[in-house]
Amino acid sequence: MSDRNPEALLTANQVAHSWAGDVFAEDLRAADQVRLAFGLLDLLDEYWVTCEIRFANESAEGPLPADVLWDGYRQRLEADRESEAVTYSLWVDWFEDHATSATAFAEVLGNDIDRVAAQLSEAPLRRARRVLECSGPVRWTVKEPTYRTAMRLPDLHSAVFRGLLASFHDVYGDLEPAAALALLDRLDLPTGTQHLAALRHVLAAGHENHYRSPGAWDDAVRSRS
Repeated sequence: MSDRNPEALLTANQVAHSWAGDVFAEDLRAADQVRLAFGLLDLLDEYWVTCEIRFANESAEGPLPADVLWDGYRQRLEADRESEAVTYSLWVDWFEDHATSATAFAEVLGNDIDRVAAQLSEAPLRRARRVLECSGPVRWTVKEPTYRTAMRLPDLHSAVFRGLLASFHDVYGDLEPAAALALLDRLDLPTGTQHLAALRHVLAAGHENHYRSPGAWDDAVRSRS
């Protein structure tokens, strides 16, 4: 309800904008503030809650306790129900910022990809898929070793492909064409996978990014039609 109009119901987005920042003013230990913020995120599933978490991490009182912060992300990336707010937050806030992308990528997947590949547990595999798919902005030198390890698991091949595709198409996407093509050629993908032939074409031509090679993608699509 709204303070101005007690009978008016607020949307989840309005609640997030009104209250998420106040979590970090509560008289609680920083770790408990983070847990409370993630609880609010679970309740509202609104991206703005993740913004307030990031603001608090970068504030004068920050950074937030890293173990609690990244465990909160990992838990939600492993959940049965995908939270678009969580993956969007990783993509546009943590991964697109080169000051934070390496740490964020390592914390949510890079540090334990070997264990994920060895144990084959469904929840960590869900996390791996979701992180790989939004990893386009992460620097190639940071994510390539994780891509290579993920390729041990056929169940992750489609996610690696979507990561490569995002690495080319994202405004801040990053890849090394020859190395990316070598990975692409090793993927076992369904016949007729959309965009596969065009991606192979632009990588073979040495293009690094859609926005740095205007027209290259359209030319690739036309050449395959």
